[in-house]
Amino acid sequence: MCEVPGFFFMQKNLGIVSPNRLLHNTMYGDEEQQQGREQAMGVIRANTEDVRLLARLMRAEAEGDGQQGMLLVGNVGVNRVLADCLDFGDIRDINRMVFQNPGGFEATQKGYFYQRARQSEIRLAQRVINGERFWPASNSLWFFRPAGDCPATWYNQANTGRFKAHCFFSPTGEDCPEVY
Repeated sequence: MCEVPGFFFMQKNLGIVSPNRLLHNTMYGDEEQQQGREQAMGVIRANTEDVRLLARLMRAEAEGDGQQGMLLVGNVGVNRVLADCLDFGDIRDINRMVFQNPGGFEATQKGYFYQRARQSEIRLAQRVINGERFWPASNSLWFFRPAGDCPATWYNQANTGRFKAHCFFSPTGEDCPEVY
C-alpha cells in the first residue's frame, strides 16, 4: 500500500484500492449521475441525489476553507455513515447523516445549504464517497470552528488536527473500528 500524506491508496489495474481493500472507480460517475443511477464502487451507497446532498453540505460547511476543507467535511460525513458506534449507530445513509437531529450539521439551518450543488462540488463529494481520505479527517466523526485554538479533546474524542478554520476529532479504533 502506498502511503501519501492526506490519503491512502494503491494503484491496481485501472482503479484505486482503499485501505479497506475495496476497489474504486477512478472516474467521477458524471454519466451515471446524469442518468440518476445508483453509484457503484463507493465505500457507502449513494444515488445522484445523495451525492448532490453531500456536495451541498460540504460547500455550506467549508467553502471558505477551499476544496481541501470541503473534502475534509466530506470525510466526516462518510465516516458517520460507516460508523456503527457512539452517536451514529442508526445512521446508514447520507440523508440521515446530513439531517441527524440532535447532533447534525449547523449548515442545514442556513439558506445557503439549500442552493443547488455545482459540478465541481459534486465531483468532490463523489471522491469521498469513493473512499478518498484526507488527514486530519481520515477517521474523524466531528469537526467544529473554534474562536481560538483547538481543544485537545471534544466530547471525549482526540483532536487529530486543524485545517484552516476547522478542528477535527476522531474516536479511538476500539470505540469505532468501522472508521479505521
